[in-house]
Amino acid sequence: MDDHTPHHVRGIGSGDIGRFADSLAESLNRQMRIAFEPEERKYLRRFSSTEVAEILRVSTSNLRNRHKDGSFPEVHTDNRGHRFYTAQEVDALRDILGRTGKNSDSYKPGRRDGDNLQVLSVVNFKGGSSKTTATIHLAQRYALRGYRVLVLDMDPQASLTTFFGFRPELEFADGGTIYDALRYDNQQPLSSVIQKTYFHNLDMVPAGLMLSEYETETANALAARVQPIFAERLALTLERVQSDYDLVLIDCPPQLGFITLTALAASTGLLVTVVPGMLDIASMSQFLKLASETVKAVEEATSRTVSWDFVKFLITRYEPSDGPQTQMAGYLRSILVNQVMTEPMLKSTAISDAGMTQQTLYEVDPSQLIRKTLDRAMTSMNAVADELEQTIQMAWGRR
Repeated sequence: MDDHTPHHVRGIGSGDIGRFADSLAESLNRQMRIAFEPEERKYLRRFSSTEVAEILRVSTSNLRNRHKDGSFPEVHTDNRGHRFYTAQEVDALRDILGRTGKNSDSYKPGRRDGDNLQVLSVVNFKGGSSKTTATIHLAQRYALRGYRVLVLDMDPQASLTTFFGFRPELEFADGGTIYDALRYDNQQPLSSVIQKTYFHNLDMVPAGLMLSEYETETANALAARVQPIFAERLALTLERVQSDYDLVLIDCPPQLGFITLTALAASTGLLVTVVPGMLDIASMSQFLKLASETVKAVEEATSRTVSWDFVKFLITRYEPSDGPQTQMAGYLRSILVNQVMTEPMLKSTAISDAGMTQQTLYEVDPSQLIRKTLDRAMTSMNAVADELEQTIQMAWGRR
């Protein structure tokens, strides 16, 4: 190539892109090892008395008195006499309250005889609407509240999987993801790909790039009339593990392909995340229209009705001081009324700062963040989760 060759001809090739990817993967791997030393896996912090009282819906004085009278076992105490609890210890206290407290059912909020497994898909057409952030925080909040939770990562980008401390391109390069439980050849039971996590009461099924193959394979399977079809595959595989869980949360990809349709068909409820901006609402409108038409086509082709106990819209990345956002949130509520959740998920530097080390608000050491910022974000996230929890309880026929 001589000096007169145009610069763009010397451009970046696929080999260069591959090297970029390798360099990033190596660097990210080093960062994760540093972040999670010495165990090289994520672990869950202990929770303060104030946090535990809020989780259990008891007063801090009640908590303190039960330790004094011996009805609660002692837990780790720091040099100032402050108690800190593991998630397992919180669960043990919940069991004691369930046996000895008034309104004992309120301390055990999960499924009862006759209750269906609640399967909740978190969806939107558009990236950046906080689907993954909402999914993992809701899952962790409900696990702390005493629900048995399973999370499915159904986005080939596998951001949720990474949040749980896994490196999908390294650990699941040869299998072990949701793809194996959905594929049309050599399909594996869902139980074989469920991962126990560091978070008590919370299991997850990872994703990986191979999941993108499901799109093409489903199109071929439909042409060949392979059974069961995509609209039934996830629902059927969930049936085999449903006795182990109260809630299933699904992080869907930002597109309406066969992966998302598979999730929608298996769901009992939908949570649509939306940033309160005109372009985001317009995109969501297109998503809803396309989803409606596509699901209707699936129903006609399969003679199978797809319906949900509830559909809720969650306003995300909300800044109350932003006038245009407030206007758009009001606009959305005026159209969809009660379908829009009252509580929005606030935009917060606490969420993004915790995310720098692949942590959530429930995982990060409170001393690492500005307390006022963390408390504001935590209050918002808990309020969102609690409002949605009421909707789930109503789907089970109780308040």
